Amino acid sequence: MSTEILENEQKVYDRLEKLGIDYKVIEHDPLFTAEDLKSIMDRAEGVHCKNLFLRNAKGNKYYMIVLEHDKDVDLKNVKELIGSTRLSFGSAERLLKVLNLTPGSVNPFSLINDEEKLVELYMDKEIFRGQPLNFHPNVNNKMVTIAEKDILKYLESVDHEPEIIKF
Repeated sequence: MSTEILENEQKVYDRLEKLGIDYKVIEHDPLFTAEDLKSIMDRAEGVHCKNLFLRNAKGNKYYMIVLEHDKDVDLKNVKELIGSTRLSFGSAERLLKVLNLTPGSVNPFSLINDEEKLVELYMDKEIFRGQPLNFHPNVNNKMVTIAEKDILKYLESVDHEPEIIKF
């Protein structure tokens, strides 16, 4: 693994520790889709999420949508809910440029890399049900389990408080 990828991951742990946040990390084979999560669900307690990196029709606005791993999502519905123009998935090039991530690694922790504040964060209200949440730490071969209140504390610390809505 490259030094840059390791630094991108370490940045997350450093911020969590600076904030005094407890978390657990498990290592696993690389996961690229929400379907792949099934292979590790028995090893990481709580809610498993899928994280979508989207852009508007002009390509000048970016959105991260966080939902439970098995929830179906209709981009036309999401567009209406967040007040955007037509949505599509951000390309690998845009993902690297905006969040310093590779496909399969999209996660709320990566907003630490969004120094220009280009990404709007929306989290599904239904993932907040008193259980820990699971997200990649900027790499797709590890999973961080974190308390709900602590992911919100982390996001506030990187100036990306989510809009919590029902998708």
